[in-house]
Amino acid sequence: MSARDAVLHDIHQTDSDQLFQRLIATRRLSSELALPLSDEDQVVQANDDASPTKWHLAHTTWFFEAFVLKAFLEGYRIFDERFEYCFNSYYESVGARQPRGKRGLLTRPSADEVRAYREHVDAALERLCATGLHKRAAELIELGINHEQQHQELLLTDILSLFAGEPLKPAYARAAPGVAVTEPAPLDWISFDGGIFAIGHDGDGFAYDNEGPLHDELVRPFRLANRCVTNSEWVAFIEDGGYRTPTLWLADGWATVKAQGWRAPLYWEERDGGFMQMSLQGFRPLDSAAPVSHVSYYEADAFARWAGYRLPTEFEWEVAAGTVPLKGRTLGAGHLRPMRAEAGSGLKQIYGDVWEWTGSAYLPYPGFKAAPGAVGEYNGKFMCNQFVLRGGSCATPEGHIRKTYRNFFYPHQRWQFMGLRLAGDA
Repeated sequence: MSARDAVLHDIHQTDSDQLFQRLIATRRLSSELALPLSDEDQVVQANDDASPTKWHLAHTTWFFEAFVLKAFLEGYRIFDERFEYCFNSYYESVGARQPRGKRGLLTRPSADEVRAYREHVDAALERLCATGLHKRAAELIELGINHEQQHQELLLTDILSLFAGEPLKPAYARAAPGVAVTEPAPLDWISFDGGIFAIGHDGDGFAYDNEGPLHDELVRPFRLANRCVTNSEWVAFIEDGGYRTPTLWLADGWATVKAQGWRAPLYWEERDGGFMQMSLQGFRPLDSAAPVSHVSYYEADAFARWAGYRLPTEFEWEVAAGTVPLKGRTLGAGHLRPMRAEAGSGLKQIYGDVWEWTGSAYLPYPGFKAAPGAVGEYNGKFMCNQFVLRGGSCATPEGHIRKTYRNFFYPHQRWQFMGLRLAGDA
């Protein structure tokens, strides 16, 4: 070991145990999320956007093997050379991979082999962390932890997509007793002064590369709804012909409505004059007071136009989020579905419940530079034709949200816990 390497070891030796504990806790949670599922559940791919549970468990494991262990653990033994083709996601510089839309054809390796793969890699990560870490290794492990947390949310939303297509409509988890029958919290408006605001990550703590650099943005005075749009408000939109009125929609959105036959949010079904909704807790009556979820950008934009308002920009959202505590109903709350806004004044549901569509295209901040190498493919190459969502959802793992977090999806996608909050000019 060189003198430079020794210094790097010394710098991170005291932090390696703490990092390893976070790593193992994250890895354990992924395995626990899969426990309610049969091996058959874990192999099926519900749609081209989703991935099988087994693939999520293997892909997050491959990430650590490919980018950490192969580079930093001397003498590491690859579990199976063939897995790189099976479980690489979109890293073009790494090599060929199973096509995304055909991940459900991976009946092999088996679920048992994937579990053995995870155990093999976890043991190797423990050996690596026990010896102290190079700075770059520690950075990649931190990235890998956050990457696996993203896939934990995807695992849950992909299972929901799968179970929604099942004739038996099974529940992933036990439903809480009863359904909310109270009225939604009153809609109120919070005004914010305009000005020049520092936007983006300030360099303290972990953030993805797309959250920076920190830069100034001019934000004009605006108003933000105190809560998210509710299911009952969306029913009013439907009953008023929202899905039948082309003037409410962007051209691409209206074309999608016609092509896909959209008449309601994803997972809604009309039964006996009312709506039912598929959830991780099974097929259940619509909770009128809860935030609407599983709507696309096109739908969110059309609703806002129908209501006489607009979607906030991502910069407006971040300015507003900076005025409230960093807490909300995420995965750790255990609800596994969006819940009604709490009573009281001020901004509600900024964090958790549903990701909130903004009107902002997913573009690089001024001065953005992708990281060198394969990990530089993580965010930057997707900065085209997508829109930004903010805030987190009921399926977002604890500790994985912050005001600068930029989630992004294509405007037609809606299988995630996607909702909206209205905005307007002051």
